[in-house]
Amino acid sequence: EVQLVESGGGLVQPGGSLRLSCAASGFTFSRSAMSWVRQAPGKGLEWVSSIVSYNRNTYYADSVKGRFTISTDNAKNTLYLQMNSLKAEDTAVYYCAKNAEAAPGPPYNYWGQGTQVTVSS
Repeated sequence: EVQLVESGGGLVQPGGSLRLSCAASGFTFSRSAMSWVRQAPGKGLEWVSSIVSYNRNTYYADSVKGRFTISTDNAKNTLYLQMNSLKAEDTAVYYCAKNAEAAPGPPYNYWGQGTQVTVSS
């Protein structure tokens, strides 16, 4: 059974940092592509970043490029999102997702439960 469990969300002031984690199980993590997708209040899903585990190639939305860093620890089957210089517009529920193919981009075939990130003073 595939499971994705996010953690690390919370309340942070503008300009602050958070690191999200996603513990994965039930599939070959080192051969997969993984993504972070977020949903702000009252808005649709927005792709944030992807990583292809076997070659570590990374991809970012323009809105987070230079501020967020996606990474994996294949020994721990864990996906990370380091978020720096956070802005109010980064406030959202952040979901970890497994890409259906070992390549960036949708579709996604499994999702975590989400973790809330709130950026506010």
